[in-house]
Amino acid sequence: MSAPTSWTVGDIAVHRVDEAPLPPATGPWLLPDATPGVVAGQDWLRPHFADAEGVLRLDSHSFAFIAGGLRVVVDTGIGNGKERANPAWHDLDTDYLERLTTAGFPPESVDLVILTHLHADHVGWNTRRIDGAWVPTFPDARYVTSRVERDFWAGYAMDEARRQMFRDSVIPVEEAGLLDPVDVSARGSEVAPGLRLIPTPGHTPGHLAVEVTSRGRTALITGDCVHHPVQLAHPGIGACVDIDPARSEATRRALLGSLAGTDTLLLGTHFAPPTAGRVVTHGDAYRLSPATV
Repeated sequence: MSAPTSWTVGDIAVHRVDEAPLPPATGPWLLPDATPGVVAGQDWLRPHFADAEGVLRLDSHSFAFIAGGLRVVVDTGIGNGKERANPAWHDLDTDYLERLTTAGFPPESVDLVILTHLHADHVGWNTRRIDGAWVPTFPDARYVTSRVERDFWAGYAMDEARRQMFRDSVIPVEEAGLLDPVDVSARGSEVAPGLRLIPTPGHTPGHLAVEVTSRGRTALITGDCVHHPVQLAHPGIGACVDIDPARSEATRRALLGSLAGTDTLLLGTHFAPPTAGRVVTHGDAYRLSPATV
């Protein structure tokens, strides 16, 4: 049976919109402490989240749903035709927009884009090239991110690759008046009925997770506070690009501890199919129990 591409949360259908699987070299680069030996110690990771040799499987995708009457997209992937230092992200040509439209979210219909953070593989489809210029892909949407996140990068000494990403995927949205940095309280902030932004700092200072609630059911979209299910078994494994590794680990441990044993559906922004599941206690840490619906 194929893995599901949408999940029901109360009255809300959350759709995974695929961009591309990430190449096998991504895991060793991104999560260097998730060695094949570490992965081999967690049988439950195979075959979905790792292969027989212990190589991690990771994806790039968005989530789309309707909440509070708003058509919402969470994170916008890598994007097409972008100049990127990472060869796996450079000058992609995918049918992401067609998949988004097929899921019922043509770009012109989207009301709200939530950016968990401002990294290249989460903002790429913010824009698309039209007549040689980068223009907002979602022309009628409010693009929301944390004010802490935007302010951090505004004062950060960026290298050229990151400046390029801001030039083609963030600045055009700002110049169009569509970027809306918001203040997020420590306990989370509601941006629409049933839709709450949860501060999960560490990977970046203003990183957000996204909580969706309907009829007593809840789902949480991770962004990059959890990149891969191996981090449930080993919460101390961090990403090489974490701005504050200690804070990232503390955030991840607190988040997983709050979810363990609950019915909250965890939706991983980079989790390969089956992508979604529930956090259950496993030894002295956790594992992901995949969800089928």
